[in-house]
Amino acid sequence: MTRSIRINLVAFFLMTFAANALEVEGFTPDKEVVYKTIGDVQLKLSIFTPPDYAPTTDKRPAIVFFFGGGWNSGSPTQFYPHCEYLASRGMVAMSADYRVFSRQQTSPRECVKDGKSAIRWIRQHAAELGIDPNRIAAGGGSAGGHVAAATGTTTAFNEEGEDMTISSVPNALVLFNPVLDTGPDSRAYDRVKEYWQDISPMHNISKNTPPTIVFLGTKDDIIPVESAEKFKNQIIEKGVRCDLELYEGQIHGFFNYTSKENYTDTVKKMDRFLASLGWLQGKPTLE
Repeated sequence: MTRSIRINLVAFFLMTFAANALEVEGFTPDKEVVYKTIGDVQLKLSIFTPPDYAPTTDKRPAIVFFFGGGWNSGSPTQFYPHCEYLASRGMVAMSADYRVFSRQQTSPRECVKDGKSAIRWIRQHAAELGIDPNRIAAGGGSAGGHVAAATGTTTAFNEEGEDMTISSVPNALVLFNPVLDTGPDSRAYDRVKEYWQDISPMHNISKNTPPTIVFLGTKDDIIPVESAEKFKNQIIEKGVRCDLELYEGQIHGFFNYTSKENYTDTVKKMDRFLASLGWLQGKPTLE
C-alpha cells in the first residue's frame, strides 16, 4: 500500500467517524467539575444527579459516558439524554470531555489516558460524589465506546503523575457500536498501528474485564458483527459476562437520541442490564 493511499484511508476513516459525532440540545447537567488539567486544557465531567440525591450520605451506582467522533471530534452532550434518564433511575450519571485531534491535536492514546483519568478521579472522589466506588460503569459510542472498553481491558496509557493505587478499571461496560479491534484487519489500524496491540480491547481481554453489554447494528459499515461476536466469545471464555444486542439492518450510530425508537429500545436494555447487576431497582421507566 502506498503512502498516499494510507493517508487517504486514514482521512476517510476520520471523516466517517466524525460524521457520527453528535451534539444534543435540550438537556442540562446539574453541575460540571474539572477532573483533569493538562497544560492549558481543562477536562470536565457533566454530572446528572437523582431527584433525591444526598451526596454526603449516598453510595449510588455511577456511570460515565464517552462521546463518539473517531477520536477526532465530538461532544459530551451526545450522552446527556442517557445521563438524564439514568439519573431519574437513581444513578449518578456523567458525560466526560476528553482530548481529541480536532481540538488538541492528540492521538487515540490520549483519549484512553483521559478515559482512565476520569474513572480514577470519580473513584478517588466517590465519597464527596455520593457514589459507590465499586459500582462505577463506563459507557460510550463508537470511538467513545473504544475509550470505555479500553479502560476495562488495556493496561497501558495511564497518565503520568496520577495515583496508580486507585484503579481506573470500571465495574461494568455499556458499549454502543464500539471499536473493539484495532488490529491489522480493522478500519482503525492505520491510526494506531505503532501501538495497536496495547490499545485494542479485543487483544487485552482478561478475567478482570468487567461484565459488558454491547449494542451493534448488523449493517454497521465500520464495526463488523464478527468483531463483536468474537469479543463476546473471548470475554465469556474468561468466565465474564458479555451480552451482545444486535439490531437487524441498523447502521453505525443507530442508537443515538435522534433515532427515538432505537434510543428507547437500547436504553431499556441498558437499564435491564444494570438492574441485573443489582444497580437499579424495578423496571425501565422510559416509554
